[in-house]
Amino acid sequence: MEETRKVRHSRTLFISDVHLGMQTIRVEELIDFLSVHDADTIYIVGDLIDGWRLQKEWNWPPIYDQLANALFEKAARGARMVYLAGNHDEFLRDYMGTYFGGVEIVDRMIHVSADGKRYLVIHGDQFDVVVANAKWLAHIGDWAYNLALTTNAPINWVRRRMGLSYWSLSAWAKQKVKSAVSVMGRFEEALSLEARNSEVDGVICGHIHHAAMHNRFGIHYMNSGDWVESCTAIVENHDGGFELIRWKEAGAPAKLPRRLRRKAMG
Repeated sequence: MEETRKVRHSRTLFISDVHLGMQTIRVEELIDFLSVHDADTIYIVGDLIDGWRLQKEWNWPPIYDQLANALFEKAARGARMVYLAGNHDEFLRDYMGTYFGGVEIVDRMIHVSADGKRYLVIHGDQFDVVVANAKWLAHIGDWAYNLALTTNAPINWVRRRMGLSYWSLSAWAKQKVKSAVSVMGRFEEALSLEARNSEVDGVICGHIHHAAMHNRFGIHYMNSGDWVESCTAIVENHDGGFELIRWKEAGAPAKLPRRLRRKAMG
């Protein structure tokens, strides 16, 4: 008999950068996270679908439908679902202002928290100088990122055999290469400036796969991270406070319950 798990209800939930279509992503972990997290409003802050990858090689296993059903079920039960298109699912920008299965598709949104503060919600690729001005270079970066994820697999197989925790080659490279750190800093500063120009109190974004919460630029900057490696999300509590959840570090089980694993295998 499976143990009943307590569901946490928040006012708002923000997730981004799932990248359905990539070979190495954390869909099982996200389904597990959603099974114990509900919210009045759910923002998908871009790149749920990786159109770049699917154009090159169609990859849509049954577990992707499980994730879609989990989200649609939350919408059917009354959750407001807002999808902000990103650069990898930019094809959705042709459908701004429309609804699909109860999901509202937008480019940006002003979210008002429970304590009356206003936050710009946007994927953020519009403020990435590489994506905006040299898309071909962005595609090369995407290829390199996928290569790093593929390389991670054998490295972490060895680490698990040695009893060591997961290690990310791509995250290590970002932290070690000064130019990458500088790009992340400029991105955060640009989003904070856009929030200030929009006369709001903060900004909630995704895109760079680096979860963060800070006030470094005089604006409450929040990045929901990704479900490719880090398994992170942002929740707004009912009092208007925000929390960054690192699901892998929050005691999340390593595997789904057996019933869900059987479904995932088709």
